[in-house]
Amino acid sequence: MTNQTWLTQEAADRLRAELAELEGPKFADIVKKIEAARAEGDLKENGGYHAAREEQGKIVGRIRQLKHMLENAHIGNPPESESGVVGLGMIITIDMAGDEMTFLLGSREIASGDVDVYSEKSPLGAAVLGSKVGDTVSYEAPNKKVFPVKVLDAKPF
Repeated sequence: MTNQTWLTQEAADRLRAELAELEGPKFADIVKKIEAARAEGDLKENGGYHAAREEQGKIVGRIRQLKHMLENAHIGNPPESESGVVGLGMIITIDMAGDEMTFLLGSREIASGDVDVYSEKSPLGAAVLGSKVGDTVSYEAPNKKVFPVKVLDAKPF
């Protein structure tokens, strides 16, 4: 389960549409650009060719990322009620060392809008996942310092 990504149905549909666009029209367009640039001659000094190949590499990378994510996705609905238990697809507000912080717990792919996102696999996400509003949990920062984190709020996204 460590390789699974939690997605809402809406996010999964959005990713499938992006994948179809990249594999279809976008890929065909970049192939045409490469062929046109290749027809210009010397590939060593051909900036258009190199730019098109770089763009093709980015598209292929994103296609692989999307396929992997969708193949390993756990598609579900965000919690509908405010149970106070921290779960995937929830907006979490915490107090860490006197600083209040609000973020979405889950995948960056489910976020819509301007909200910070922490994966449930990240140290902070793993620390708060499953806790309840009012609980204080320990979070080990990347520098190995341990901070107490108090869960102030957990509500559906």
